Amino acid sequence: MPPSDVLSSIADVKEAILDNGLKILVKEVRTSSLVSVWCWYRVGSGDERPGLTGVSHWVEHMNFKGTEQIPRDRMKGIVEKFGGMWNGYTWVDQTTYLETASSAALDQMLFIEAQRMSASLFEPRECEAERTVVISELQGGENDPEQLLDLEVTATALRVHPYGHPTIGWLQDLESMTRADLYNHYRRYYVPCNATLVVVGDVEADDVLRRAERHFGHIPAGELARYERPAEPPQAGERRVMLEREGTTSYLKLAYPAPAARDEAFFPLLVLDAILTGAKGVSLWCAFRGAPPQRKSRLYTSLVDCGLASSVSGALLPTRDPYLYTLSFTAADGVAPDALEAAAVAQVERVLRNGVTDEEVRRARRQLRARLVFENDSVTNVAHQLGYFETVAGNGYLGQLHARMASVTAEQVGTVARQYLTPRSRTVGWFQPSRHAA
Repeated sequence: MPPSDVLSSIADVKEAILDNGLKILVKEVRTSSLVSVWCWYRVGSGDERPGLTGVSHWVEHMNFKGTEQIPRDRMKGIVEKFGGMWNGYTWVDQTTYLETASSAALDQMLFIEAQRMSASLFEPRECEAERTVVISELQGGENDPEQLLDLEVTATALRVHPYGHPTIGWLQDLESMTRADLYNHYRRYYVPCNATLVVVGDVEADDVLRRAERHFGHIPAGELARYERPAEPPQAGERRVMLEREGTTSYLKLAYPAPAARDEAFFPLLVLDAILTGAKGVSLWCAFRGAPPQRKSRLYTSLVDCGLASSVSGALLPTRDPYLYTLSFTAADGVAPDALEAAAVAQVERVLRNGVTDEEVRRARRQLRARLVFENDSVTNVAHQLGYFETVAGNGYLGQLHARMASVTAEQVGTVARQYLTPRSRTVGWFQPSRHAA
């Protein structure tokens, strides 16, 4: 697959910045009569202080509850009458909203996002109703053993940086947060200079820019006072989390510090993850779409094929600041926790001791390149990739993905493994079914 195909998502992208600071990215894709509109804000749970954890996610919910010119019960119908879909999500570095529909709906989609940026209502009764929804969502996740383990491992591995807070927030903060907290957060971060509008599909770029100016140009630029995130100090020794609750299955997680997306070490570690657990998409939206190719991955052959685990997976995602690289395992029935952990750690230590082979690196690079192609399979996904990397890593990063991965060597993979996957920097998490469970 030639690089031009892999990088089709960033070819011929037209960029403009309005006087109020709103960045606009437009790509014409005439394969269907669809258009996808995404509006990205550079704010997520990594921008939250203790006491306000979960505020970004809750604000996202509130921005589906009506605006000054769009009653709540009409918001959904505006897009759906054009046969479209809409959604949104919040994570550590971003909050984003999307609509994909017939290109005839472009004006309506831009209108929705301009209203969402400047005129959401945050009615007190709606805020209180949504508090119950968000808390129920939190409690539902805590009832999932693997999600609960991931939350606790992350909070243990990251003690200072706000990436350690769950995006949905801690229960005590969700119970005490006020409507004023939500609205102040909205007004602070939902300003044009903190946003990127992405439009991909059956459109003319110049026409999109004229329409965007009409819908967004009147919105005041605002002043962005960004929260300065504290850096996570180096870990001095292995940390452990042990959870015991009712359940039927044991889960193991090994978490290691990971470099930020713009760090030179990110790409060798991405190749190492493909060697250990199979290549995945290179963003939150794409990473978990479909099963990775694992038949020859080291942890699959050494743990699943040998009957120690029923599944293995890895998670390394591009983030603005250093985050975590996590290896996850589901224990096979009857396998003792110590045996699974010992086998998993032995495979990591094998990499530290002997590195990886040139053939493994070539295979990993091929698989990652194929995933980049897969991530361009619709106007929705192309628009996502443009906005995600612009928000997390800045201008030009998406265009570097193929070349940066293609240049990774076995020696670089070994060096990065020895830098990041050390025993003293490891956080080990176990979920074990309670012995008292029925």
